[in-house]
Amino acid sequence: MKMNLKQKDLERVVAKLPALRKPTVSHLTLRGWLALETVIDEKIVRTLIPELKKAGAEGIIEYPLNKVIN
Repeated sequence: MKMNLKQKDLERVVAKLPALRKPTVSHLTLRGWLALETVIDEKIVRTLIPELKKAGAEGIIEYPLNKVIN
């Protein structure tokens, strides 16, 4: 799952994410904005997306994952 968010909302959004480790966070070219990427179980996406939007996430992209190798 990928999403964009304002830097000020980072802690609120990350607190909602059940990530394997921690999410990848990158700065966007627009000052004060971040891109966040994480792996989550597809079973919780339907309930998680509204919570992420309330926490400040936008431009949310869900895409299938073929496999995770630990």
